[in-house]
Amino acid sequence: MIALWEVSDPGNVGTLLRTADAFGAGVSLSPKCADPTSPRALRASAGAIFRVPLVDWADVPDRRVALVAHGGAPLADVDLSPPLTVLLGSEREGLPAGLVADRSKLTIPLPGKAESLNVAAAGAVVLYELTRRRGS
Repeated sequence: MIALWEVSDPGNVGTLLRTADAFGAGVSLSPKCADPTSPRALRASAGAIFRVPLVDWADVPDRRVALVAHGGAPLADVDLSPPLTVLLGSEREGLPAGLVADRSKLTIPLPGKAESLNVAAAGAVVLYELTRRRGS
């Protein structure tokens, strides 16, 4: 399960829906997320909006990890066993302080010169890793 916190770009919302569909994950959208049925989000989702389970923000699994650009534990070191919700923050602000405990933050170590990944790309990496660990 991925939960999107105030992701404002409809292209990112659509791309994350499409990626969730590819990896068999559900999605939760916070109240201030871009409209997943807007034309841009629909194009980016390639119809996945009609296949992906959408879960109310209040109903996501309680065990949560937050994907952050810096300061979290490396993705390879984090327990990703289900049930789990991976929180992805807004493009500009990330996740608000206090949404999850510091010990529940993870990051994707980048060997190149980039400082961080686009939220849709980062979500894809985490969904791939979840699937890889499940062995499917």
